[in-house]
Amino acid sequence: MNIGEAAKGSGVSAKMIRYYEETGLIPPAARTEAGYRIYSDQDVHMLRFIRRARDLGFSVEGIRELLGLWRDRDRQSADVKRLALAHVAELRLKIRELEDMATTLETLAACCHGNDRPDCPILSELEAPTALPTKKGAFRKLSGF
Repeated sequence: MNIGEAAKGSGVSAKMIRYYEETGLIPPAARTEAGYRIYSDQDVHMLRFIRRARDLGFSVEGIRELLGLWRDRDRQSADVKRLALAHVAELRLKIRELEDMATTLETLAACCHGNDRPDCPILSELEAPTALPTKKGAFRKLSGF
């Protein structure tokens, strides 16, 4: 099948299929004499695997590792579980960081009168040095609140 059919069958856009090939995530596609990419059912199956892993938030490097484990029939399921649980920990950290950001914005919005005056505590806090992200990506505590 051509790249459009593979994209439709896998749920991965043609652009992403080409990107995955360029980065080595998937092997180069077979080519017709005219140079068009052609894909097998097995290729589409692998693309669906990648799509599902992306849907679960795995990075390209995480997917690369998952694909390696998927292809390795001598793997230990403990290795797959370790990778999945490490990803869960990353997701939980992101959730906490997003919750902190939402709480910060709610606090700032509550301090804003939302009237016709130009002064705005939201903008004031964003321009303050304490509003800058920390090394871990989380926001420091609000300076004036």
